[in-house]
Amino acid sequence: MDFLETPKKISIFAPDNDKKLIIMKKLFVALVAIAALCACGSGEKKYLDYRGLSMGMPFKTFCDSLSARGFAVDSAKSDSDFTKVSMFNPALNYRIMLAQHNDTLTALQENYIISTNDSTRKMWQEMHDQFEKQIGAWPNMLKDGKDHRIAKFEDDGGFITLTLENTYKPTLSVLYQSK
Repeated sequence: MDFLETPKKISIFAPDNDKKLIIMKKLFVALVAIAALCACGSGEKKYLDYRGLSMGMPFKTFCDSLSARGFAVDSAKSDSDFTKVSMFNPALNYRIMLAQHNDTLTALQENYIISTNDSTRKMWQEMHDQFEKQIGAWPNMLKDGKDHRIAKFEDDGGFITLTLENTYKPTLSVLYQSK
């Protein structure tokens, strides 16, 4: 007639259960700490790399690094307060437009100077394949025609948009945007 006996009341605060309670509390705190570490990650913001230069460096330092690579500021196409700066290198077939906010580079666009539609198509495909290999992911194809293509790649530090527009004159551009 064991089933008729009144059950004993068990309390988690009984002296025998104190050790178990302490161990359970420690395990709970450890699990919460691990979850917090995983959620925070490394805590460092990732930035896009533009031809070996981190887009996370201060704007003036980034411009100085480009100047050291042979680029010059085109003051006629730049803002007076340097929120948008145009740069060129006579040895290259593209110009660069830089945008900044609070001394942080927010966007960089390369605009290629090319004369034929066939050369822009070929360059677009080569750059598309290069970014696909570099980033290790396929792009989001926003437009995919013969003479109008837009591929948007997402990286940890931002977005790279490769645009081909062969409407009135051949146009090829690459836009780097920080997150």
